[in-house]
Amino acid sequence: RKFRRMSDAPPPKDAKPETAAAAKAETKETEKPHPSGMTLEERFNLVRSIGAECIQEDELKALLAKHPCPIAYDGFEPSGRMHIAQGILKSINVNKLTKCGVKFVFWVADWFAMLNNKMGGDLKKIKKVGEYMTEVWKAAGMDLSNVEFKWAQEEINKRPNEYWMLVMDIARRNSIKRIKRCATIMGREAKDDMPAAQILYPAMQCADVFFLKANICQLGMDQRKVNMLAREYLDNKDVKKKYRFKPIILSHPMLMGLKQGQAKMSKSDPNSAIFMEDEPHQVKKKINSAYCPPGVVKDNPILDYTKHIIFNRNGKLLIKRKEENGGDVEYKSFEDLEKDYAEEKLHPGDLKPAVIAALNEMLEPVRKHFQTPKMKALLKTIRSYKVTR
Repeated sequence: RKFRRMSDAPPPKDAKPETAAAAKAETKETEKPHPSGMTLEERFNLVRSIGAECIQEDELKALLAKHPCPIAYDGFEPSGRMHIAQGILKSINVNKLTKCGVKFVFWVADWFAMLNNKMGGDLKKIKKVGEYMTEVWKAAGMDLSNVEFKWAQEEINKRPNEYWMLVMDIARRNSIKRIKRCATIMGREAKDDMPAAQILYPAMQCADVFFLKANICQLGMDQRKVNMLAREYLDNKDVKKKYRFKPIILSHPMLMGLKQGQAKMSKSDPNSAIFMEDEPHQVKKKINSAYCPPGVVKDNPILDYTKHIIFNRNGKLLIKRKEENGGDVEYKSFEDLEKDYAEEKLHPGDLKPAVIAALNEMLEPVRKHFQTPKMKALLKTIRSYKVTR
């Protein structure tokens, strides 16, 4: 029997003619208007703007093209007062995602906080801190219409078999050496005498991605290693069959601490960060004391705040100066401000007051939210807790 090549076979009776018009019509069909009213390119650019790194960009674009409402997640340990990176920067990022039709899931990682000895491992305190953090986000300008908060303990106990089978499968497919590489996600070093929790924690966090059916891991750069572990997990052929896409890693930058040489903020050092309910005078004192030498752009925390918080949210910054110092100037791009600062056309003595004013304006709704008797009592309780590592 002779076999014809597929190219020689006659087209099916219902096949459409391969004309330019038909191809154009097919393209129009695949580019149906998104509910957000944005084009695919606009959605991609806005989502991509969140990350200092994206793994992988082509996969992100394909996901947005095929899935009108993908799921992004971030997990957070309730571990004390919320600083501005968690509060304002996270609100900015979530709003960008939900504007593009993405559903955002906050994974309130209470069990993880216990494993990491946060709040001394006291689950009651951890739960109270989790409640405080959700209240901060409500007041910080986050659009909660497409946001869901899920508590790890509660959700895992609803489907324990599914969750722990995932954790065990991830654990059996990875060496201790590979898991130990992820130990830094807990803010700790990988040492021989580290607690066994540092082995269990990464396997659990990796399982979270699939348990929550997350398409996008939108966490900080400090969580990159475990997110890569989740992608590597799908390199197993039998696992890959269950999922359409590898999870996309969209890692936001880590804001510097306010003191010289602090690569990131620390809750254990109150002067290294602006907290979401800091009073105006506290914000002023911390910013005025922050490392910000004239003309120095590299590792300058005030410029870091200006870029990632102020311009990211407001898109501009007004500098008020005396006429003899050049008069008022409004910057519409961070790049222009950074250039002037590097050339010492903008002095820290003029930049800092503008940063103080912008940050206080952002924090004012949060301060007001915590003025009600119930919220005031909650904040007093949180402030009484000792931050533990």
